[in-house]
Amino acid sequence: MRDMSADPESTDHRRRPRRRGEALVAAILEATIAELEDHGYAALTMEKVAERAKASKASLYRRWPTRAELVLDAAYSIAPRPEIVPDGGSLREDLLYVLRRTAVTLSGPAGEALRGLMAEILPDPERTREVRAHTQGLGRQTMGEVVQRAVERGEIEPAAVRPRRLDVGQALLRNHFLFHHEPIQDAMIVEIVDTVLLPLFRSVPEEGGAGT
Repeated sequence: MRDMSADPESTDHRRRPRRRGEALVAAILEATIAELEDHGYAALTMEKVAERAKASKASLYRRWPTRAELVLDAAYSIAPRPEIVPDGGSLREDLLYVLRRTAVTLSGPAGEALRGLMAEILPDPERTREVRAHTQGLGRQTMGEVVQRAVERGEIEPAAVRPRRLDVGQALLRNHFLFHHEPIQDAMIVEIVDTVLLPLFRSVPEEGGAGT
């Protein structure tokens, strides 16, 4: 008969903290971020995350069938939330704040996750769309918050606020980050705000250009 006492999967659950629900999920996501910081996406495994989180592998696989799905949720968990963007008093200051915060986020474990995910899932159009939906969702909400403030201040016209326009600034940063292995410089952020975003939001599209 096999000695069950020597099998970590059969015994560790008695020594692990009995966490469930949100507490367990939080511990697993924190462990995933720590693994990304210490070892990068390529070396991250479900086993290492489970060990670091002091959780069973089964608890990971029940929630995240693949490493990519786990890492995507972990990166999403540390992404800046749109509701905590301070009011800088002008559209320009708010845009600079958002893009600078995006650059900081990309320089950390969330950026490492994004690079690894894109390399892994690009051959799969459906999974690529899922990642884009995650990355665009919060970014679009955040930009929507700051441009709505600008509308209320009278800086821009309501008609200038279009969904695709809300994606432009952060899309430019992500593109630079993914294809140029170098930090995003502040001069680039200022240039995007002053030469791309401000002219874009200060212009009102012609009728029929609903998506732009």
